Amino acid sequence: MLGDVETRSVSPVFVGRADELAVLTDALTRAAGQEPQAMLIGGEAGVGKTRLTEEFLCEAARRGAVVAVGGCVEIGAEGLPFAPFSTALRSLHRALPGELAVAAAGQEDELARILPELGDTPRGPHDEESTARLFELTARMLERLAADRTVVLVLEDLHWADTSTRHLLSYLFRTLAGGRLVVVATYRADDVHRRHPLRPLLAELDRLRTVHRIELPRFNRAEVRRQLAGILASQPDEEFVDSVFERSDGNAFFVEELVASHESGCRAGLTESLRDLLLVRVEVLPDEAQRVVRIVAEGGSTVEYPLLRAVAGLGEDALIDALRAAVGANILLATPDGDGYRFRHSLVREAVSDDLLPGERARVNRRYAEAMEADDSLIRAEERTIRLASYWYQANDPSQALPAVLAASVAARRRHAYSEQLRLLERAMDLWDSVPEQIREALRPADYTDVYPPCGCDPATPLQRLDLLAEATVAARYGGERERALKFCKTAARMLEDGHDPLRAAWFWTERSRLVASLGRGDGWDEIAKAQELVQGLPPSQVHAEVLVRAAGWGMLHDPGPGNIVAAERAVEYARMVGAEDIELNARITVGSLLTDSGTRERGLAELRAVSERATELGLVVLAGRAHINLTSQLEGLGRSGESVELARQGAELVRKSRLLDAEAWIRGNMAESLYSLGRWDEATEAAQRALLVGQSAGPRGTAAARLAYLALGRGELTEAAQQMAAAQAHFGTHDIQPQHRIPLYHLAVGIAAGEGRIADLRAETAAAVAYGFALGQHRYAWPVLLASATAEADARGLPAAEAGREAALDILREAARHLSTPTPVWCAHAEYVRAELLRAEARDTVADWTAVEEAFRPLDRPYLLASARHQLAEAVLAAGGDREPVTTLLQEAYATADRLGTRRLREDLALLAQRARLPLTAADTRPTVPAPQTDPVEALGLTSRERDVLRLVAAGSTNRKIAEELFISPKTASVHVSNILAKLGVAGRGEAAALAHRLRLFAPPVPVSARTEAPLRGV
Repeated sequence: MLGDVETRSVSPVFVGRADELAVLTDALTRAAGQEPQAMLIGGEAGVGKTRLTEEFLCEAARRGAVVAVGGCVEIGAEGLPFAPFSTALRSLHRALPGELAVAAAGQEDELARILPELGDTPRGPHDEESTARLFELTARMLERLAADRTVVLVLEDLHWADTSTRHLLSYLFRTLAGGRLVVVATYRADDVHRRHPLRPLLAELDRLRTVHRIELPRFNRAEVRRQLAGILASQPDEEFVDSVFERSDGNAFFVEELVASHESGCRAGLTESLRDLLLVRVEVLPDEAQRVVRIVAEGGSTVEYPLLRAVAGLGEDALIDALRAAVGANILLATPDGDGYRFRHSLVREAVSDDLLPGERARVNRRYAEAMEADDSLIRAEERTIRLASYWYQANDPSQALPAVLAASVAARRRHAYSEQLRLLERAMDLWDSVPEQIREALRPADYTDVYPPCGCDPATPLQRLDLLAEATVAARYGGERERALKFCKTAARMLEDGHDPLRAAWFWTERSRLVASLGRGDGWDEIAKAQELVQGLPPSQVHAEVLVRAAGWGMLHDPGPGNIVAAERAVEYARMVGAEDIELNARITVGSLLTDSGTRERGLAELRAVSERATELGLVVLAGRAHINLTSQLEGLGRSGESVELARQGAELVRKSRLLDAEAWIRGNMAESLYSLGRWDEATEAAQRALLVGQSAGPRGTAAARLAYLALGRGELTEAAQQMAAAQAHFGTHDIQPQHRIPLYHLAVGIAAGEGRIADLRAETAAAVAYGFALGQHRYAWPVLLASATAEADARGLPAAEAGREAALDILREAARHLSTPTPVWCAHAEYVRAELLRAEARDTVADWTAVEEAFRPLDRPYLLASARHQLAEAVLAAGGDREPVTTLLQEAYATADRLGTRRLREDLALLAQRARLPLTAADTRPTVPAPQTDPVEALGLTSRERDVLRLVAAGSTNRKIAEELFISPKTASVHVSNILAKLGVAGRGEAAALAHRLRLFAPPVPVSARTEAPLRGV
């Protein structure tokens, strides 16, 4: 409409940004090679971010890229959820309708939360992973869309971004792994003050090597001169250049404004005030144009033409004349799609808005709200509710604002924009007391809250502040703001202290239990106990059932025992009474798991399978995912690892489709555990890494790190194992480590200490594990701890540093093993192995003992443990002078397994045993099978004679000073020798070197054959 209006003050010459433009165009080149690019452009207001972006987009279009631009919308405190992404994706939808439809296929309903053109937004489900699912779907859609073409996505004015937009941008920058995609975000650096919400995001993104940040400086004098020459189409006078440079201080936009003011004859009236500089050209417009400019300033970043016409109240000709004057003065611009108008620069809009009188601002916002209520078609439907709430709020009309703000909170929730929902709910609570009671009484909980009926509110009663607190609690938890959620719970508890609504109070205490546990303030039991006390004696209800489920689940994880089954079964009964099938299914998962742990295995497994099927049938994917998590874990606990892996694959695919990221992480963590048991260690590593990648919460991430630690420990990578164990401990924290997490950490600590030769530390960890206790169902974690410790004690026999305290350590292990259950063959085999290792620790093990261990593991699919048992059996047979032919087979089979798994220590032990016995390790090995002179193992390690002497003393536990005294050398020389020895042995410390020397029997005399031929002792 106004495209022919001249805008002379903008320079046609692109000035001073050649290096920055080169960086951006280089990103295009890299993106063309399937390497997604993430760019941040920062600079003060008016420094030229938009002009640089426009030049880049022109170059991108010239290269054939598809370009989409979206701007963050400054409207009220809450912003528009996902506004820049919605705008940009809408552009892509117009440019590539068919391709975008294919990229979004199968997930249109979820993606409609960001791009409404894809369909209707579903009403659920809502949970703590809803936003993560939406982000994952958006990232995958963009990757698919950019698979065969370069797509440039520009998000402008990030300093106005809503919380959801910031989180989605961070997610994209972190996870985009493929596609020809360039994502560029701009922000106003001078607005990002110390407490600005964008500041933490910028700090976070700075740590990502994949994000390139460009900061635009002001122009120098030469660049200002070039800009002026471009604007004026002639060389400027040097005095004028000096004046403009001094006044603008190199800010490109201020240069343009000064030129425009100069040419309009406003030199004399121009002041040094920035505000006056920005307003001077507005004030010379005709009165109608000034009025329209002020109306546009209050409408937001962009105002649609139909809405502007309705608010201005002018005839179309008069409105167009006013707009023509504002566009001609380069104050307003038509939007690229031609639907509305915006300020050419946001600084001018802010100055005009700030110049309005308070009553004038409220009147303009009221007219916007009234116009929108009178005609729904004036703006896009997805923006209407939230913008209406902002206009009524800015109009200072609480009676109109409260219902509008509540409706906007519902719209934000449906888009999974929980942070924006929370801000709106807080605004509603601020308005609450200012609204007449008759208006509040007309509001109903079911219209504005989603936690009804679990929170216990009655849909027939008016909306209450407690309803808003309940909704805000859930919104804060889903949005990751747990501290605020806990604050809401505490506020509600104070309001409910008089006991008038125990059901609602119990709901808040149950929420508080979740929050306390997740924030590290406790394990949540005190809060659950309070909730149980509140519901005691009340009629059955969903809240009561939820409290019982929470209590039973807590007991299952923290204090396993038969009493939890009773609580879980009561929860099932209560849920059935009130018709809450989702709560019933959740309780049945707990029942099934507890039944399996208590020994009623097949009944428990059947219950878990039934729940999984029913939840899938009802579309309750969250519950189906939890059933898979528990079922795969229980199968592994029963030694049925193959079944567990197959079921885990099915479960992972089920929850992956629904983007239940934490559920996928839990299932893949369980899969990694079972794959480790089955000796499929490469697959186990892949599963654990995937779990670590997708996991959002501490629990699944800690479990995945623990799985990686086990794999590293099994392969002899002690440093990596220690790092992953530390990562797991950091994830779990210290406040609420459940037995299923704590006991495996003891196992890792024992294994790492043993590998590093820290016998005192491994004994301390073992004693702590036994003192902690092995409750019902924890045998699956306890037996590996006892086995690792017993093996370490046996390996350390004869090591001087291990002699003190040996008998007490073995007694602790015997006593713990005596009371530990062996419900299935795999744990019977572990018990047999522990018994044999305890005998070996006292040189009392026999061939019969190790034959029993090997026979116990042979039918089980546990290749690593079977190979380890065959190593000990082979050594026992050789020590006893038995038949060498079967030993050859044992060694070859065990070595093949160790080689395939990549477990360095077992492979070395088998190779050393074969070397000593002169037996072939492979069928192709032609080594003679009769005893022959052996190579000196110390020389084979590359140690000199002096280093041999030093290592002997290190193995005996001598310090550097003691070594120096024994060998008549200086302590410094002894230290150098020790360092050389550690390097040649490939170990990290003296303890590990001593343990290795002892294990390889470099100095200790061989064990007498008689010690291996004593009668077997079957007791532990």
